[in-house]
Amino acid sequence: MLKVAIPNKGSLSDSSVAMLREAGYRQRTDPRDLTLIDIENDIEFYYLRPRDIALYVASGELEVGITGRDLLIDSGAGAEEILALDFGKSTFRFAAPLGTTLSESDLAGKRVATAYPGLVAAHFAKSGISVDVVRLDGAVESSVRLGVADAIADVVSTGGTLRQAGLAIFGEPILNSEAILIERPTTTRSDEVDTLLRRLQGVVIARQYVLVDYDVQSQFLDAACALTPGIESPTISPLQRSDWNAVRAMVKRSDINRIMDDLWRVGARGILVTDIHACRL
Repeated sequence: MLKVAIPNKGSLSDSSVAMLREAGYRQRTDPRDLTLIDIENDIEFYYLRPRDIALYVASGELEVGITGRDLLIDSGAGAEEILALDFGKSTFRFAAPLGTTLSESDLAGKRVATAYPGLVAAHFAKSGISVDVVRLDGAVESSVRLGVADAIADVVSTGGTLRQAGLAIFGEPILNSEAILIERPTTTRSDEVDTLLRRLQGVVIARQYVLVDYDVQSQFLDAACALTPGIESPTISPLQRSDWNAVRAMVKRSDINRIMDDLWRVGARGILVTDIHACRL
């Protein structure tokens, strides 16, 4: 039976459970349950603290798990990322007092506060810069004002919280994180893990793409297909009406409105968009 670790609480947990349900797996209905066996799919889910999942998977106690890329790196565990799941996205940035002109190299010898010391230490190790990493569990943005640090490294969305604390972002992002599927290292992947991987890949793609159908005259067909090349190629079928074709292709969901406008301009008509609930590519 395949053993899989799932985040126990928070938005990462909710999104993981939703994705696994879309992939055809049973999930708990009571958030107090810490395990669940899906007999039909021969899989057992363990609901654990997000920060612990990489350690459990790397130790070999569990075969695969869902966690954040940031948490995997911060843990220092040897588990390996095998699939990005396209949710739970976050960006880690440096910040220092407003009006300070700094680059990352200027942090050498300074104190950098963060709630992710392993992640930040690994980043500086790659950069060859020696800093004093100050570990804090919360309110990292207050550490500079309170004299604990010279700069911070933290999750940043709009930067509003940092500005309120008198801080400004500088330098390139430390890490772009998201939810990921991880597996234990140096192991032969089982058929059950391959099945889970394919199912989750199908959900990720189904969420990212839609199907677009439209009719277009043959003289405009090449121009229309250039706008909708699909994953491999579009499906083209002749219509009863002479010199007209029906076209179907997968298109990025984020681009669909612009593509519909462009298709109309090149002569396509009867443009329809359909959600994709599952796929295998």
